[in-house]
Amino acid sequence: MELAELVARRPFPAAGLLLGLTRRCPLSCAHCSTGSGLFTRQEPDAAQLERFVGSFTVENRPDVVMLTGGEPLLLPALAERLSTLARDAGSRTALLSGMFFARGGSGRGGGRRGWRGTPGGGLTGGRDGAPRGGRRGAIPPAILRAIRSVDHFSASLDAHHEREVPRADVFRALHLVREEGVAVSLHLTGTGGSDPYLADLTRAVAKEFGGQVPCLVNEVRPFGRAASWARAARTGPDPAAASPCPMAAWPVVAFDGRVLACCNQDTVDRRPVPAHLDLGHIAEDDWAAVRRRALESPVLRMLRTVGPTHLAARYGSGPRPGSYCDGCRALGGDEAVAAGARTVAGGAAGELLDLTAAMHGSREGAQGIVRRHGCAAYAPLVVAGGPALPETGERDVR
Repeated sequence: MELAELVARRPFPAAGLLLGLTRRCPLSCAHCSTGSGLFTRQEPDAAQLERFVGSFTVENRPDVVMLTGGEPLLLPALAERLSTLARDAGSRTALLSGMFFARGGSGRGGGRRGWRGTPGGGLTGGRDGAPRGGRRGAIPPAILRAIRSVDHFSASLDAHHEREVPRADVFRALHLVREEGVAVSLHLTGTGGSDPYLADLTRAVAKEFGGQVPCLVNEVRPFGRAASWARAARTGPDPAAASPCPMAAWPVVAFDGRVLACCNQDTVDRRPVPAHLDLGHIAEDDWAAVRRRALESPVLRMLRTVGPTHLAARYGSGPRPGSYCDGCRALGGDEAVAAGARTVAGGAAGELLDLTAAMHGSREGAQGIVRRHGCAAYAPLVVAGGPALPETGERDVR
């Protein structure tokens, strides 16, 4: 499964599921949206996660399951089991890692030591997980098995990650993963299309991989540790204009097992969950129940079709908070909004409205989705072979 295929499914309700395996992470990046740390041991019950994913059926399952964190590869056996369960039902899985296990693999990094204290060395592992030509820098067998079990592997890389794991180490690890036959991509972040770091990094990626490793490029947003210093992405939409929210399409399993209809980190961490965004809990509900609530809720249909600002302006009975996401969270206790949504988006008409909005959101494919919700200047890189730099005339850096 290539990155563009995964991203293209994003606007379709319940086509994907985001699973946060743990908030723990051995890295301490300054922009971490979840505020993860090595000693932040908040994670869903493993048995409940397995039961929930085990409730998928061939007839009723998400197309894509995204394993995230924190750092999901701190729990490699769980990641492998979840991926296997999902695949048995016909779902495909993707995993996003901060690449802690690659640290020290290139023999660089200012004296950092590799996995389990192994000095930095070549990141070359055999198919059984054992290193070829010595232990130095090898991917640990359990982590390699977890990576082999997924359909797509993504590595996070940006200025903050590079302070923790050198770029060369990440590249060497990705070469190994590609040799295993697993599709790979990079998730990059920067300050925007004019960021010189992003220009340098995307040139380096194109040179290293010959344009064959796609990149999803985002801008750092003011969430988690970046809340105090990152700028907001854009001003709020005109209340009179429809501004659909595709981020209310895929259910999210939070670190306490709660399932939400939104992936905004402030919302994922908020308790109690706003009523209209609460899809249940993995201790009590199966995938069929979560999917039904996500698909049949008139309020969620309206959020995906016209967005919270327009919905509040049209039906809201109270004051509207300033930000787009704050306005959405405030809708949970507004019965006038719920009644208005039922009138417009209830029943078969609402189902058709929802599908039409998803089709409209996907009409330009993965590149169109990144242009609207990621770093627009680098949207072509979501497809392997895209240009390395925006607005510079440098179309081929290989």
